[in-house]
Amino acid sequence: MVEENKNQDEKKEEVRDVKKDEPVEKVETPKKEEIIEKTENKKTETPKKEKIKSVSVKKADKPSKKEESLERIYTIPLLKEWGKVPRYKRAKKAIRAIREFVVQHMKVRDRDLNKVKVDKFLNEEVWFRGIKKPPKKIKVRVVKDSSGIVRVYLVDFKDKLKFKKAREERVSKSAEDKKKEKQAKKVAEEKPAEEKKEDSETEEKKEEQKEKAKATVEAGEKLTDMQHKQQKHQVKDNYKEPKHLRRQALKK
Repeated sequence: MVEENKNQDEKKEEVRDVKKDEPVEKVETPKKEEIIEKTENKKTETPKKEKIKSVSVKKADKPSKKEESLERIYTIPLLKEWGKVPRYKRAKKAIRAIREFVVQHMKVRDRDLNKVKVDKFLNEEVWFRGIKKPPKKIKVRVVKDSSGIVRVYLVDFKDKLKFKKAREERVSKSAEDKKKEKQAKKVAEEKPAEEKKEDSETEEKKEEQKEKAKATVEAGEKLTDMQHKQQKHQVKDNYKEPKHLRRQALKK
């Protein structure tokens, strides 16, 4: 065993001697400058990420609170309500029943009947046959504003009410047209004085030019008339004297 260990130690020493004798290759360590250049090249080589432009997307314009409104159509039964009241109060009770129905179904705050506005055509339809004979049911269009006010309009118009509504619309249009005309006149009257003077001066110049043209025409006509008259009285150059003198009376 001891011999074997000695042999192994000898072998190891031989190997070490061999390694010492062999030329050792030196590994050149990269300098700091080279490392910096490589890192810079890497930075240049790497493609830059393109910045994504933020596109501002406009949101849809939300309707303002004033524009928001709730609209519904109802057929309101009235017979049960005005049947509870004597005949000379039926139409009034029918109007009140419409208000109460609208307050209940449109969720008016505090059940306030003053916030319900009835259209005049609807009122006329209820009172059409008098106070004793209101309709048994009626079709209605209800519109609720953001402020909480509810307006009630009639849907089915009779011929008489249709004619009346059309006439009122016509009258209102004519009134609007008259207002627009008045506003246009006011704007024309409120022009500065300088513009008015310029307009008047231009008009005067135009009138003067017209008068001058007329005067030149008249003068030309007069000249032509005078020339014609002179030509009539002038003696022609081709006039020949007679060969024989005329016989004249002897002098006494």
